[in-house]
Amino acid sequence: MTDLSPIPDSETATQKLIEAILFVASVPVSLNQIAEVLDLKSSEIERSISKLEKIYQDERGIRLQRFFGKYQLTTAPEASPYIEKFLGLEASARLSRAALEALVIIAYRCPITRPGIDSVRGVNSDGVLKSLLNKGLIEEVGRTEGPGRPILYGITSDFLQHFGFSSLDDLPPLEEPPLDENSPDLLKD
Repeated sequence: MTDLSPIPDSETATQKLIEAILFVASVPVSLNQIAEVLDLKSSEIERSISKLEKIYQDERGIRLQRFFGKYQLTTAPEASPYIEKFLGLEASARLSRAALEALVIIAYRCPITRPGIDSVRGVNSDGVLKSLLNKGLIEEVGRTEGPGRPILYGITSDFLQHFGFSSLDDLPPLEEPPLDENSPDLLKD
């Protein structure tokens, strides 16, 4: 094993090491993993990550994405058309209206079952869910305790990347339209 020299006692040095770890990581990395590797307190890592996040937000073509307590470097949303063109993904990156509907429902109500999604959409969502699973935008996150133990679906970090969000907190607030007394309540679960 390689001897690790002590980390210089500066926040800039810590930020550089965190950035390097996130750059080479093929999957999102937890705060504890970074703290363990750098032999620093989680609070120090969190402070450095917050500062890196601000730097990336204002000055760089990459962003720091937070997803369920894990961190990952991603490209800036405004660069996505150019990245898609560079990678030859323009045609394959499009989602159908049905897929977008299901994604919105899952993002705002996760975890949610297929019958829950169907009740909001008003149609069967089997095909759409298979497509979204294949694209890696949603994943199975568990099963309910109810009859038949239906699968619970949630979004993935790829969903956040695809739509340019750093975390679920970036989703716009959900505003349900007011219903008048004579219209049926279409949004009941």
